[in-house]
Amino acid sequence: MASYLQDRKTVTVPGLMALRGSGEKITMLTCYDASFAALMDRSGVEILLIGDSLGMVCQGHDSTLPVTVAEVAYHTASVARGNRSALVVADMPFGSFPSAEAAFDNAVKLVQAGAHMVKIEGGKWLTGTVRFLTERAIPVCAHLGLTPQSVHQFGGYKVQGKTADAADRLKADALELQEAGATLLVLEAIPALLAKEVTEMLSIPTIGIGAGPDCSGQVLVMHDMLDVFPGRKARFVRNFMEGQTSIDAAVRAYVAAVKDRSFPAPEHCF
Repeated sequence: MASYLQDRKTVTVPGLMALRGSGEKITMLTCYDASFAALMDRSGVEILLIGDSLGMVCQGHDSTLPVTVAEVAYHTASVARGNRSALVVADMPFGSFPSAEAAFDNAVKLVQAGAHMVKIEGGKWLTGTVRFLTERAIPVCAHLGLTPQSVHQFGGYKVQGKTADAADRLKADALELQEAGATLLVLEAIPALLAKEVTEMLSIPTIGIGAGPDCSGQVLVMHDMLDVFPGRKARFVRNFMEGQTSIDAAVRAYVAAVKDRSFPAPEHCF
């Protein structure tokens, strides 16, 4: 049995910091129900993310924007009931954090549903909100790079941080979010070299999705890595069902590939 499956302990923020410090890669997958929560937990996934991606993969929308706090809370409660030891992170959906006070009210609903942490998309402008939440005992995962809730502003799902100015801005945002109290940072669809630089300059773990192999960990949307979602796959997606005979085996293959650093490979990077 792999070392990360032996004596599985409850995953905590200090535990994730310890993994980062030891150099062991962290695994995260999106999860939306109790059955998959139990499967992922026993397969060694450290973090279960109730992503607003549920709007696309569960509800059939063409973006994450229609998803509501109540819907994320419903799926969070389902995941929490199936989970035993993984860290549960819930997305703050579009429109749920127009002010620090509103963000707190909505984050409380997600924590009461079973989330251990909330994830929030945005840069420097969110530092006050992140500080407001963390000072009130709500851990925060920040999210930089391609932030899907900004799809209309970006003009599509495009790689971010490609120019020197954009890279400098992203690095500055990452430092400010960490200073404000964020204890985890998702980096999505940015050049691998930039993700490496951000990871090295921060003291908190980074989780990459299309951000290269040098982040502290990796995340994929479950429906993508199981090759279930019928839409076009992003460059950073790998089909982990290929060559496997069960979903359990596919999830374990994903965990193993992240841990042994064979995923992401160069073809998954920008």
